[in-house]
Amino acid sequence: MNQIETLQAELNEIVEGLTGPVAVLLEGRDTAGKSSTIREATHYLPMNRFSVHLSKKPSKRTMKNWLSYWAHKMPRGNQIVFYDRSWYSRAMVQRLNGWCSPKQYDNFIKSHKIWERDQNVTMIKMWLSITEAEQHRRIEKRKKSPLTYWKFSPNDERALSYYDEMTALKNACIDDDWIHVDYNNKKTGIENFLRELIFALGEK
Repeated sequence: MNQIETLQAELNEIVEGLTGPVAVLLEGRDTAGKSSTIREATHYLPMNRFSVHLSKKPSKRTMKNWLSYWAHKMPRGNQIVFYDRSWYSRAMVQRLNGWCSPKQYDNFIKSHKIWERDQNVTMIKMWLSITEAEQHRRIEKRKKSPLTYWKFSPNDERALSYYDEMTALKNACIDDDWIHVDYNNKKTGIENFLRELIFALGEK
């Protein structure tokens, strides 16, 4: 087995032994590698022990009842759920693009920690970190590739001019609860993500 497969096998064993619900949050800039990381993390997991919540455009009703919506997306029993973006979108992507109001943003910043504690779920929060130059390279590659061009969106184009603003928003809401993983090299990043996840699950 290669290194990633060895880590996947170790993760399998840990997940099968879970005794409570676990939420794994993946946040990061556009093109950081959230989706591909979740594919690798779940590739060999038992189908009945995990689920994946993919990011999508929220409805108007969801926007008005943001944390209540996410409460219904929490893992149950001994399940592990991976979130490709999460409720923290309110404090970063939504705020950056003006999709939420200043009041909605402020309410989130004031209340999300208390809300998280009330969920009675183990939360493992991962920030996938890439530099501005690497993000630019990946966005250009995504735009031109016959395999990934369909992923390219106007948001990707805007992300190139919002790097510093995203950094400020990230620093305002992501604290010592989060594990930062260097994703400038995606393969190495995935390996380190799996190691961090295995360690965090072993500590719970």
